[in-house]
Amino acid sequence: MAVGKSPSRLDGVGKVTGDAKYIDDIHHEGMLHGVTVRSELPHARFLGYRLDPNFDWDGVVVADATDIVGENFVALIVDDQPALVDSIVRHRDEPVVLVAADSRERALEARRHVELLLEALPPVLDPVASRAGAGPIWGEDNLISSLTINKGYGEGCVDRVLAERAEAQLVEGRYETGWQEQMYIEPQGVIARPWKDGVEVVGSLQCPYYVVKALAQLFQFRQEQVRVVQAVTGGGFGGKEDYPSILSCHAALLALKAGRPVKMIYDRTEDLESTTHRHPSVIHMRSAVGPTGELLALECDVLLDGGAYTTLSPVVLSRALIHGVGPYRCPHAHVTGDVVATNMAPNGAFRGFGAPQICFATERHMDRIASAVGRDPVELRRDLALRIGDSTLTGQILESSVASDEVLDQAMDAANWHERRAEIEASNRAGGSPPSRRLPGQGSAPRLRGLGLSFFFHGAGFTGNGEARIRGRVRAELGSDGVVTFFSGSTDIGQGTRTVFPQIAAETLGLPIDMVRLWEPDTSAVPDSGPTVASRTCMVVGKVVEDCAIALRTRVVGASANGPQDPAAWRQQVASFLDQGGEASVELEYRTDDSVQWDNATYQGEAYPCYAWACDIVEVEVDPDSMEVGIVGFWSAQDVGKAIHPVLVEGQLEGGSLQALGFALVEEMKFEDGRLLSNRMTNCIIPTALDAPEMDIRVVECAYDGGPYGAKGIGELPMDGGAPAVLAAIQHATGISLNSLPASPEKLIRASHPGGEL
Repeated sequence: MAVGKSPSRLDGVGKVTGDAKYIDDIHHEGMLHGVTVRSELPHARFLGYRLDPNFDWDGVVVADATDIVGENFVALIVDDQPALVDSIVRHRDEPVVLVAADSRERALEARRHVELLLEALPPVLDPVASRAGAGPIWGEDNLISSLTINKGYGEGCVDRVLAERAEAQLVEGRYETGWQEQMYIEPQGVIARPWKDGVEVVGSLQCPYYVVKALAQLFQFRQEQVRVVQAVTGGGFGGKEDYPSILSCHAALLALKAGRPVKMIYDRTEDLESTTHRHPSVIHMRSAVGPTGELLALECDVLLDGGAYTTLSPVVLSRALIHGVGPYRCPHAHVTGDVVATNMAPNGAFRGFGAPQICFATERHMDRIASAVGRDPVELRRDLALRIGDSTLTGQILESSVASDEVLDQAMDAANWHERRAEIEASNRAGGSPPSRRLPGQGSAPRLRGLGLSFFFHGAGFTGNGEARIRGRVRAELGSDGVVTFFSGSTDIGQGTRTVFPQIAAETLGLPIDMVRLWEPDTSAVPDSGPTVASRTCMVVGKVVEDCAIALRTRVVGASANGPQDPAAWRQQVASFLDQGGEASVELEYRTDDSVQWDNATYQGEAYPCYAWACDIVEVEVDPDSMEVGIVGFWSAQDVGKAIHPVLVEGQLEGGSLQALGFALVEEMKFEDGRLLSNRMTNCIIPTALDAPEMDIRVVECAYDGGPYGAKGIGELPMDGGAPAVLAAIQHATGISLNSLPASPEKLIRASHPGGEL
């Protein structure tokens, strides 16, 4: 049947042949091209703008905040971000004025003749200073969001346990991560045009109904006056969750003012400078541990830089804190965090959504504990790992689908952990190993090797009662030819939805996959399935696809007719069913278990429907002279519940793992006075194929009953653990305990000297 097989991607031929239409492939008669005039100051009072009277403005459309008929904000969590600046500039590259012309070249020329009148204000660019109250620049205290989660003793738990237990010792550390760019292959882009009595937007985006909500608010439209269609999309990784709402508002504003279609597509520099990135973090951890590393109590303080506006920051903080103790037993905990505002471009969604930052801190802290008590790092983790019957930070009792032992065992077996660690230590004592590969200009000096590990889990789906609130919906319809068409607002941004949903449906119906179709994400035709985020698409929406297929199959052939259906017989049965007036359509929503308990005020209860589990092991080689680090081996075991499409699953796990390795070593976004210096692909570095080690990834299937055929969400999981495993390996090789990302040669050189950065 279909599930567990790896058919060719149903959208693959179109992408390979060039028939697939990305947003820049689409053209409309009379279409204009829009560009954005942006602030060059990070904080300023906007006094107006001037159009150069010596420029020919004939045929050029100019729009500003006064053209907005609704309230000037982009609807999301908090209504604080204006579509266009109308009073105060809060970050460099913030959009102020829009310009459109009949060619992109003319629009860009016109933009150069728009002068913004700005009065500079003192910026706040450091999140630590912002938390201390600098400015203030946002509300009364710069705090965009604050959250605390307690377990057991809660606040003050570490000192209380240290006072109670003489054998306990204190282990504490500070851990930092920087910005990270999603670097999707296709920049942000949309086309807007007048549609009926409203507006239509086609774009490269993840969440069509986010855009509907934003456009309806900005233009005071009813939702049915707004049509949003996802074009074939060249990647997202979270970066096309919220930002397309802003770009769509801009293109629609120009299109409705001009009465013509308007295309807006960013070049790479504009995309890097003005769109959202991963939140930088500063995390402090204090723990009371027993003589063998028993985690008796833990306190964790998280600081995230939210940038100038709220965007999705409260939810990023929420997920980070819920994962604040990691996949470990800990009876007492106090985990707290703040997102603060700065005069930097807003930060938002990126694969992992707060978990990579906290996982980095937790896993580096576990290595610190292992060193303090003299334990092998993997054996310490095995002793502390959550298992069936244990409770998480939020008090959730794990009753099923816990793969902690499986992933640890599989990863250790793949990497031959104990034997390889011993071999490496012997080699390093003997002077090191020859380089595994030599680049032009590199010497042949021996390299130090190191083997590091991380163990982690990731909550799949929305937090707490989020899925119950969203109630993602799917519709399915029987065709007279026996073909079943499914309608869903979930999008394919490269992860394979357009193949996986038909697989689930075909398996359930007992039909060949070519008898199942998936309608394109078009809000005028598909129901709201919830956003394509949070590792929920396959697990949550895929389950609704399965439920719809069951409902239609039962109508046509009866509840007892499971298994494969003869296609010819199925067509006849469908024809007979429809001739007798049978209902050809079914629309269902995600069903949540009424027994799920979650208190959103205290953050106690069942935080996620299930968790996916993983263990990463990395081998590095370090040049002791230059402190350059290369990755020479990567082994991982990752729990996916059920691999609906094994090849796509492996691709997800490999791709996410490579992003995590880049986060560890080379991805560093540098700013000066709020201006991004690494604003092109030549200096905003991500790993390439030449940087990718051979990966041995073992797929573990620990089924989740609430997912289709046991599947869990796994899109974010592989992003979480690579970075701490790399730094653990560097420490094994060099003895340097670096606790900030990325682990650049410069940082390692500083840290290698007495009193250097640790």
